[in-house]
Amino acid sequence: MDEVFDVMILGAGAAGLTAGIYASRAKLSTLILNEGAVGGQMVLTEEIANYPGVPATKGYMLANTMKQQAKSFGCKIKSNIKIASYHFEGKVKTVELEDGRSFQAKSIILTPGGRPRSLNLPGEEQFKGKGISYCATCDGDFFTGKEVVVVGGGNSALEEAVALTQYATKVTIVHQFDHFQAFKYAVEEAQKNPKIEFIMESELRGFYGNGVLQKVEIEHLSTKKRSELYIDGTFIFVGYQPNTESIKDLVQLNERNEIMVDEAMKTNIEGVFAAGDCINKKYRQVTTAVAEGTIAALSTAKYLSEIKVEQEEVLNEQV
Repeated sequence: MDEVFDVMILGAGAAGLTAGIYASRAKLSTLILNEGAVGGQMVLTEEIANYPGVPATKGYMLANTMKQQAKSFGCKIKSNIKIASYHFEGKVKTVELEDGRSFQAKSIILTPGGRPRSLNLPGEEQFKGKGISYCATCDGDFFTGKEVVVVGGGNSALEEAVALTQYATKVTIVHQFDHFQAFKYAVEEAQKNPKIEFIMESELRGFYGNGVLQKVEIEHLSTKKRSELYIDGTFIFVGYQPNTESIKDLVQLNERNEIMVDEAMKTNIEGVFAAGDCINKKYRQVTTAVAEGTIAALSTAKYLSEIKVEQEEVLNEQV
């Protein structure tokens, strides 16, 4: 492609779409490239009830609204593509796709997001999609009238456990500590739900079944006693890991493989910014991703303005 965009955003979750909205509205030619479906983790969320100014809504609906808003300002979005290589050095950055196409931009905003973290237990790979899931919104309906286990103790685990009670007859939460890391409202909502039971200070040790998942092995951490629980499904919510494997040698990452950025969302490479669940931060919410996407876009606009001034000064000197 001959066109050199002002901004190329890699990822179309909350951070990427927000950056697209702000950049394109600032009259910067903007392209979003996304390897999956547009929306990121938002589309996996059953309900978003704490987005300021928006009544409770489905995650996919909020994602679609953001997408349409970005496009209305002129942002171009290409989804379900596969990136083969990145070239971030120099004033013009290039991304090459596996299908042979390439795209260029004066600046990059990295928003690849993250994905559910696995437990890496015996049987987990075997029963993925056959009883093991990482998304209640996607797979909850498959467990209508059945009994399931939810692993985790954070907000996502408890909120999704409550959501699963719309389908399952019984939900058992297994958590490694004697207390939850979730906010008080999420804990109270789960505790008052008659379909939810709790197994605390315990961890799963394996998944077993014949073709499909039929039972899990659980170990009580203080007594080391192991027991089996016969269930129809397991939902795992133990955090996310950043999707940074493909760029690990291009930008600076920390020990958790998160992209290191400063308060302006700048990476260690000139003209490359990052935002969302891929960066070094404590809280991962739609609102924090939106804030970071906003900052990244504004910082990118400032960067482009500065290099334009520099180029004009060089031209004036030559004249």
